[in-house]
Amino acid sequence: MPNLRDRIRLSDEELREFLETAHTLQVASIGPDGRPHLVPMWFSVDDEGRVVFTTYRSSQKVRNIERDPRVTLLIEDGTVYDQLRGVMIEGEAELLDDVEVTRNVMRLIGVKYYSEGPGGDTARAGAQARPDRRRAVPKRIVVRIRPGKISSWDHTKLLAD
Repeated sequence: MPNLRDRIRLSDEELREFLETAHTLQVASIGPDGRPHLVPMWFSVDDEGRVVFTTYRSSQKVRNIERDPRVTLLIEDGTVYDQLRGVMIEGEAELLDDVEVTRNVMRLIGVKYYSEGPGGDTARAGAQARPDRRRAVPKRIVVRIRPGKISSWDHTKLLAD
């Protein structure tokens, strides 16, 4: 009989779906004094299933990653115990300083956040995704996460018992 941790773990397919539909990513990098530096980010998933997001090149998280690429990511949802779902990814962040890659990730994020769900604003998603409308692209950089240890949970699976 599997233990509780095994019973509530997300399958690979469930994990991918959760990452593709989840809203806010908590990113923890290591600050200059060794303390966690924790920030919320909008994100997407690339073709290889890795978490990607953009940030300003001059941000504290970029400086932290340049010094030490180790990060921990947390995504969760649910408001009561039997509805809690989430994933924690310990990994290494890779900085991709390429305008075309940045445009593509910004497009993915624009489509995800502005056109999802009923009544999604597809016109706004297109405006957010168009490279010519994104003056910020040259100031931004892509952060791509190479996952290491992944922990996940879905307490709704407890209801099936």
